[in-house]
Amino acid sequence: MEKKIAVIAGDGIGPEIVAQAVKVLDTVAKKYGHQFTYEPVDMGGVAIDRWGEPLPQAMLEKCLAADSVLLGAVGGPKWDTMPGHLRPEKGLLALRAGMGLYSNLRPAKLWQQLSAASPLKDVSKGIDFIVVRELIGGVYFGKHTTETVDGQQVATDTMSYSETEIERIGKIAFETARKRRKKVTSVDKANVLDTSRLWRAVMHRLAEQYPDVEYSDMLVDNAAMQLIKAPEQFDVIVTENMFGDILSDEASMLTGSIGMIPSSSMGEGTRGLFEPIHGSAPDIAGKDIANPVGTILSAAMMLKYSFGMEQEAAAIEQAVHTVLDKGLRTGDTMAEGCTQVSCTQMGDAIADCIGA
Repeated sequence: MEKKIAVIAGDGIGPEIVAQAVKVLDTVAKKYGHQFTYEPVDMGGVAIDRWGEPLPQAMLEKCLAADSVLLGAVGGPKWDTMPGHLRPEKGLLALRAGMGLYSNLRPAKLWQQLSAASPLKDVSKGIDFIVVRELIGGVYFGKHTTETVDGQQVATDTMSYSETEIERIGKIAFETARKRRKKVTSVDKANVLDTSRLWRAVMHRLAEQYPDVEYSDMLVDNAAMQLIKAPEQFDVIVTENMFGDILSDEASMLTGSIGMIPSSSMGEGTRGLFEPIHGSAPDIAGKDIANPVGTILSAAMMLKYSFGMEQEAAAIEQAVHTVLDKGLRTGDTMAEGCTQVSCTQMGDAIADCIGA
C-alpha cells in the first residue's frame, strides 16, 4: 500500500523525535510491503522564521493533499514575544481548523514497566483510559479582544459551543467506549457555565442512544481530583477543548512521563493529525536525549486509524513493550537497574525489534 505522509518536524526537539518515528515507519513499510512517501511541511516557529507566518496557505494545502499528517512539536521562547496572531501555536490551531479536526484522542496508559515512574504511590489497579477532547471549538477558537475601559486594559475571551459541535464529539466518545470497557464520563462545569449546561443536555440525549454504555457527569474540578485519587475508575473521558487540554496533560504525568503519550486528531474521513502531546522542550533540543516514544506511538495510531493497518500498528506497540522489557530508557523514564539510551538509540531499538 502506498501512502503520502505530510511531516511537520516543527521546533525544539521536533526534528529529533520525528526522525525516529519516520525510521520506524520505514521499517514497517519494508517488513509489510508498503510504501510511505514524506512531504516536509513548515509550521510553527520554523515557518515564522522562513515565511513570516506560522502556517502559510501553501503548507496547509500540502497537509490537505496528504493521506495523513505526522507532527513533532511547535513553539519556544524565541517566539514568545511575537504578536498573538503570529505565535507558533496559532499555526497548530489553524491546521486543526483547516483540516476540520474536531476530535482529539489522547490515551493515558501506564506501561507496566514504568509503574515506578508514576508519581502515584499505588498504581496496582492500573491506569488505562482515553481522553476524547473537542478540538476546534470553545474558548481557544472564540473571539479574543483587548480594549481600554476607564483607563485600564480589559481582555475578553469568548467560549461558545453549538449542539452540533457537542453531539459529534459525544458520538466519538460513545463509539470509542463501545470498543473498550463501555463507560463514558462527561466532564463539564455545568454549575457555572452556560456552555457546560448545553454540553450536559446534549450528552444526556446521546446517552439514551447508547444504553449499553455506562454514562456519568463529572465537574471538571472534581475530575482533576479523581484523576489523582482513583484514575482506574475512568475508561473514556469526553470534554470540551480547554478542559481536555488541561486534564490530558495531568493524565499523562500519571503514566510516568509526558514523553510516552501519543494522540490522534480526526475529523470526517480518514485523514488525521498525529502527534505526541508534549511540547517542543527547547531546553533539551539538539542534545539527542528527548523521548521519541510518544511520537512513535503516534505513528502507530496513524497506521491504525488513518490507514487501517492494525497489524502494523500492533507491531510498533509490541516493539515498545519489548524495548521497555529490556530495560532501555530515555532520561525522563530512567530507573534503577535500567540502561539509559539516547533519542536515536531508542528509535533504533524499536525499529530493530520490528525488523526482527
